[in-house]
Formats: sequence, C-alpha cells, structure tokens
Amino acid sequence: MTANRAIVSRMLRKLPVSRPAAVSSRSDGITEVNVDKRDLPDVCRFLGREEQGRLFVVTGSDERDVGGFLSVYYVFAFDRLRHFVAVKADIDENDPTFPSVTPELPAANWYEREMKDLLGLRPIGHPDPRPLILHGDWPEELHPLRKEFPAGLHVPRVKSRETFPVCDGEDITVIPVGPIHAGIIEPGHFRFAAVGETILHLDTRLFYTHRGLEKASEGWPLEKAVAIAERVCGVCALSHATAYCQAVETAAGADIPERAKQLRTLFLEMERIYNHVGDIGNICAGVGFAVGASHGARLKEELLRLNERAAGHRYLRGLVVPGGMRRDADPDALDDVRFTLRRIGRDFREFVDMIAAHGISVDRMRKTGTLSKEHADRLETVGVAARASGRNIDARRDWPYAAYASVRFDVPVFREGDVWARVRVRAEETFQSLSIAEQILDRLTPGEIAVPLPDIPPYRWAMGWTESPRGETVHWLMTGENGTIYRYRIRSATYSNWPAVSWAVRGNIVPDFPLINKSFELCYACCDR
Repeated sequence: MTANRAIVSRMLRKLPVSRPAAVSSRSDGITEVNVDKRDLPDVCRFLGREEQGRLFVVTGSDERDVGGFLSVYYVFAFDRLRHFVAVKADIDENDPTFPSVTPELPAANWYEREMKDLLGLRPIGHPDPRPLILHGDWPEELHPLRKEFPAGLHVPRVKSRETFPVCDGEDITVIPVGPIHAGIIEPGHFRFAAVGETILHLDTRLFYTHRGLEKASEGWPLEKAVAIAERVCGVCALSHATAYCQAVETAAGADIPERAKQLRTLFLEMERIYNHVGDIGNICAGVGFAVGASHGARLKEELLRLNERAAGHRYLRGLVVPGGMRRDADPDALDDVRFTLRRIGRDFREFVDMIAAHGISVDRMRKTGTLSKEHADRLETVGVAARASGRNIDARRDWPYAAYASVRFDVPVFREGDVWARVRVRAEETFQSLSIAEQILDRLTPGEIAVPLPDIPPYRWAMGWTESPRGETVHWLMTGENGTIYRYRIRSATYSNWPAVSWAVRGNIVPDFPLINKSFELCYACCDR
C-alpha cells in the first residue's frame, strides 16, 4: 500500500493548489481520485506515461439524478502492485466538454469518441472527433445513454455526415470493402489506401449492428442481467458472463464457494481451448492450407460437443450466476472432460506439428501483419495480439480471479508480432489451458456451488474482468436502487484490439488482409454491445 500511496501523492503534486483533488481508498483495491476536468490530461499522462499504468477501462456515466453531474472515469491498472487508480471528473450538463486525453494516451481514442456519441460529452482537442458508434446519419443532439432517452425510441435518420480520411496522391487507390461481405459474417467497412497492392492506410468502420445492450440493461435486476452479459459475444459467452458476475460480487463484497471458483476456471479454460483451436484452423484457411483448416474445424467441433455433454450448452451459456454457478458438474461429466481433453491434446500436438512443418504456410505467416511492441503498448492491446508483440500481460496471472491463483501455468510471450507469432501464442496457450484443466480436475473441492448475495447499496461501482480467448475483458457496473443496474459498461478485448489492426496491415499487400485479420480473430458483436 505504501507504493500505491506514493503514486497518488506524486500525482497530487502535479495539480494546481487552487484545484485540489478528493481521494478515497476503497476496500476492493481501488484508489478513486476526483479531479477537476481541466486536469484530466495532466493526471492521465502522469499515471499512464510517467508511472506506467495501463489504461484499463474508460467510461462515462449520466449521474445527474444522483450527484448532479455527468461523470467520466479513467481507470488505470498497476499490474505489479495489483492496484487500480480511478480518475473521475464531474462535468456540468450546461458545459458538457472536457479536454481530450487522447493526445497524451492514444488508447483513449475510441473511449472518448464513444462518450461523445452516447452521452454528449465532447472531448476538446481530440484528434479524430468523427462519430464512432452512431455513424453520421444519427441526429447529433440525441444521446442514447442519457437517462432521459427512452430505450425503445425509434430515431429518424438525417443526412449523413460520414467522412473518411482523405488520401491524396496520383498513385494512391482507395479500395472500399464492405460492410456487406461475400461470406456469412458480421458487417464491417474497411477502406484501404494503397499504392498498387501495398497498403498505406486502413480506416475501419464498425458498429453497424449496435444492439444498445448497455442502455437496455438499465433498471434490470442484477441477478437477471447475466443473460445480457453472456449474449455480448457468442464465442466468449462465459468470459463475459463471469466478468459481469464478478463485478456484482465485488459490489456486494461477497466471496463465492471454492468449488464455484474451480468450476468457473475449468469451463473458462474449455472456452479458451475451443476458440484457440478453431482460430488456428481459420488462419490455416487464410493461407489456403485446406488440410489444416479441416483439422481445426474437426477438433473445434469435438470440443463444442464436449461442452454440451459436460455443461449443457455448446457455447457454455447458462453456467454462472452472481454468487457462483447455476449448475454443478457430475462425476461422469468430469471424467468425460478429463479423458476427452487428454485425447484432443495429443491430436492437437500433431495438428500444430503439421502446420509448423508446412513451409509454404509458415512463410506466408512470418513477417506478415507485424504489430510492433511500441504500437501494442500505445494502443493498450491485450490478449493474444499483445503477447505476440512482446506485451507480457495476462489477467489470469496479473489479476487472479476464480481459482487462477491456485494453479500453475506459463504465459507465452513472443516478440515478432506477426501472424506466425499469434499462431504460436494460441498453440502454447492451448497446451497451458489443457494443463490448467487437468489441475482443476485433480483438486476439485466438494461443497456448495453458490451463495446468496446480500443487499447491495445503490450507486456503488465495481469491476469484474476475465482473460477471454481474445484477451482482457472488463465489465464496469454501477448499482441502482433495489438491486438493479444503474450503469453498465462492457469493454471487450476486441474493443481494445481493433485499432491495432490498422497498424498491423500497413506495408502489407491487400490480399494478405484477410489472413492478418483472421490472426487477430476479432469479433464485431463484442463492439456492437
């Protein structure tokens, strides 16, 4: 705690004497600092650049009926100290502006543009103030996350203000792709600026099917809203649901039974395994290695069938609830998990060796789609993409939850930052996940699988997180009256990683974009929450 206090003390010395900050230490390992909005850039620069804190999550919240203000929260994680510093600034609705932090911390880019769209909080000095979530045909004066905005309102569209970066040059060709694609995939618009086949710039436009889940959740009972969380993403359903449940449990100050922690860990690793195996197969498809793609699809299907036998759902929905687990796992199902994972582990080893021995595929992946550590750091990239570029971060190890503190595993980190490095991270993590699952099965504790939660006071905020197959996922939650949701913010790993794709494709050829994109394996639905 001495180091935590030292960081905050140094930060406070940066502030003008005339604008002191209010500091409070919380029991959940968070120091909350309420600053004048004019001091946001200096404070965030100090925490993020001078003290090397990671920008963990940013959210805006309409708290006018509670404290009279709209509020912004910038939460920084100090991994080594296992401590968070949350910087909060209150903003008057009559002057809904604040100085942008993005020029100091580029990872704040999307967060601030989203707050402008959904809450009407305008980041002054932001380098790219274009709409992000709502696109250009949404009326500028309507902000869906304001409390007075009706959740079911049908909004008539206006003349589009949509703009794209201008790429001038006699030899530059602009190539638009999407948002409607040839395959059965979600909509995304990619606008390439290229000289010949070489990509100079990529502008990505997402959020075409935004579902408004955060707005829809307002007023929902805390115990029922897990159904919203596990529908954020089809293939990371358990990661999202667990992060949400942990946020509720933290707000309640509750500790769930050990068996529930262990079962969460087991099934979270099963979710990681089927995703990683399937993703490697998809990357094989991206290089035209059909045999590898077929093996990946076959192994993924076997794993999905195992999920259904052991948990009742191929994609592991309906397993967790605030307070623990909804259902237990019987001994026969656990034996099935143990022996099936052992068999698939041997099969997967042969699959990985086959890819590594296929020189043409490896050549296509090496030095393709390279994301430097510098850009990975500046954009706060997480998960596989981060670890393939030299960022040694993993929420399971750095911020242990569920039963991760009681198991042993390594975090594979590579420096090359290319497609091949991202494949290798997935492969090594799969073997680690198989080991974690075996350890949990060896020591599974008998007993209860859930506890009732106490009444939670209103207007208390808390966070839950998981290391999903794509990386660190954060759920930020503020409770409302009578055990309901007041504000719910979902920050998926995909949300953190999409901006990195534009940097990874620069200098590559247009035909390699599908391969590079597959190697990040990002999800549209995780953004369209």
